[in-house]
Amino acid sequence: MQNIPQVKLGIIAVSRDCFPASLSARRRRAVKEAYGDIYECDITVENERHAQAAAADIKAAGCNALVVLLGNFGPETSETLLARFFDGPVMYLASAEGDGDLFDGRGDAYCGMLNCSYNLGLRSLKAFIPAYPVGTAEEIAAMIEEFVPMARALLGLRELKIITFGPRPEDFLACNGPIKPLYDLGVEIEENSELDLLVAFNKHKDDPRIPAVMEEMRAEVGENRYTGVLPRLAQYELTLLDWMEEHRGSRQYVAFANKCWPAFQTEFGFVPCYVNSRFTARGVPISCEVDIYGALSEYIGVCVSGQPVTLLDINNTVPAEIYQEDIEGKYPVRHVETFMGFHCGNTACGLLKNPHMGYQLIMKRGLEPDLAEPDITRGTMEGDLKPGEITFYRLQGTADCRLKAYIAEGQVLDVPSRSFGSIGVFAIDQMDRFYRNVLIAKRYPHHGAVAFGHYGKVLFDVFTYLGVEDIAFNQPKGMLYKDENPYA
Repeated sequence: MQNIPQVKLGIIAVSRDCFPASLSARRRRAVKEAYGDIYECDITVENERHAQAAAADIKAAGCNALVVLLGNFGPETSETLLARFFDGPVMYLASAEGDGDLFDGRGDAYCGMLNCSYNLGLRSLKAFIPAYPVGTAEEIAAMIEEFVPMARALLGLRELKIITFGPRPEDFLACNGPIKPLYDLGVEIEENSELDLLVAFNKHKDDPRIPAVMEEMRAEVGENRYTGVLPRLAQYELTLLDWMEEHRGSRQYVAFANKCWPAFQTEFGFVPCYVNSRFTARGVPISCEVDIYGALSEYIGVCVSGQPVTLLDINNTVPAEIYQEDIEGKYPVRHVETFMGFHCGNTACGLLKNPHMGYQLIMKRGLEPDLAEPDITRGTMEGDLKPGEITFYRLQGTADCRLKAYIAEGQVLDVPSRSFGSIGVFAIDQMDRFYRNVLIAKRYPHHGAVAFGHYGKVLFDVFTYLGVEDIAFNQPKGMLYKDENPYA
């Protein structure tokens, strides 16, 4: 993945002046030994000048994420000012007792963590505090390990530019969203017309790099009756690659939200799905239908998981006969907890069981219904999703410029879809209630990002750090949603 940050951690120990500073330093060294790859600042912070010096030392070492360790009770003012002096993702932890006597070797960091949290709030400083932020060196090392993907996402957003080519297709207001919350997150956005993209595409005609890109594509998808469209797809891929490099500006990372129908097919001569899938495999999401918050969600998932993600429609129910034949009695899920996630063909080959190039059946009906063989609707990447754990999630900007999010862990079942596109049969616990009381009740669009693994914990922490107050999840049976009818 070339489009996400590399996290370099630093650790600073803090000490209240009526406790031995040596206790904090010893506990810091123990964490360093337990975790390994973390820069250890040898300044133990007891006052504000120490905090300034320690933050400068961490920055000089090239660290972009900080762990603050309360080795004892800690100096509540200077320790919290570290979050201001550092200007990056910061995590606060406290050392548990048990590595010395309870007279001269007691640190009281359990108590000090309360004052630390209170002072962070007084100063309106953002910091990550784990669910139970007190532990031994080994337990703290495990908490730091969980902080890394979160820090990667936060750092990525600060250097992200979302490039769009629009406008959205008609009747796709569901993909609309105000861009003000993006600026609040530190994300830059560049909005363009699809005419700008067409002009750039035409300039790449006969680009000498096209044959090499076509060879890469052939090696990935092989040959079939639809791969005659590869020259156009290769030309388009080079267009986007060059645009990305020429327009990233001051930002390190890029995602796209692009128009993909219906005028796209008539003017460009293909559907862009396969190219989108190749970019996503590299860690550069390209969301469909100018879905800006879909692209944002995908990028967060790439940072959190370190793997390709995808964007799918929460699309259709699973027919009763498929449930009865392939799911009932084989998986512990109810029929209404299953659904199909689908998009035309935007999912990376590595996430599909039998990836193959196809054409967009729905578009062919409207754009070239009389042709026996598709032409301008070729270019999809199709196949059933590989089975395994997934997280369905989305960060969304509302009409009144607030951020909200949902997260639901589940799985892709090893069940043939018997359909077309990039598609999978999903199961999420209590999906029927989640669908009605979150997706419908909170007015989410039909697009959801999919990360391949269970990442609900870190996504929840990321959204919380970003200040998202409404984070919904698939609540278990017996836990009612706010407006859920208890007699339903």
